[in-house]
Amino acid sequence: MSSSRSIIVVFEDDLSGAVLRKILPDKYTYIWIRGRGSGYIKKNINEYNRTAKTVPVLVLTDLDRKECAPTLIEDWLPFHRHNPKLLFRVAVREVESWVLADRDSFVKFLGIEGTSIQAKVDEIDDPKEYLINLARRSNKRELREAIVPGKVSEADHGPDYNGSLVQFVREYWDMEEAMCNSPSLKRAIEAVENFRPEW
Repeated sequence: MSSSRSIIVVFEDDLSGAVLRKILPDKYTYIWIRGRGSGYIKKNINEYNRTAKTVPVLVLTDLDRKECAPTLIEDWLPFHRHNPKLLFRVAVREVESWVLADRDSFVKFLGIEGTSIQAKVDEIDDPKEYLINLARRSNKRELREAIVPGKVSEADHGPDYNGSLVQFVREYWDMEEAMCNSPSLKRAIEAVENFRPEW
């Protein structure tokens, strides 16, 4: 496909990238830019907005502790300067919420059948911590050790946290099911479907 039909996609980490690869339509060519967390995206958002004058840009970041998505967007990029070819989406509160939203598949992946994941995943205060605490109960030792930080570790997650969750997204995550449990994800997918940039 011609590069003239390319969309630049900017995201925080490998997990966000895996989710985006599942929800983006295959009718375009994508140029993937993995940031280094939300700080990188915030620092460079004005540059990506300028780029969007000529090439469409999709940006995904986490809400984290911010009040709401519109507040974050207005803080980072006041709307009067928002280029129409820039699609700026925010995962509430983290992309982990979207992962958890396929509730049945995720408990099966962890091997904790019989456990219920909170229905309104967008309302989980700290989705990453919530996910890690679920993984502590996994009967799959390799998965548990990959996701959960060690007892003496100062890290906030296990050594193959992203790798394990990326595998789940690629192989098991059901986007349609997840949409039913995450209004944030549903809005993002609808925005992607309605994004018809001109080159």
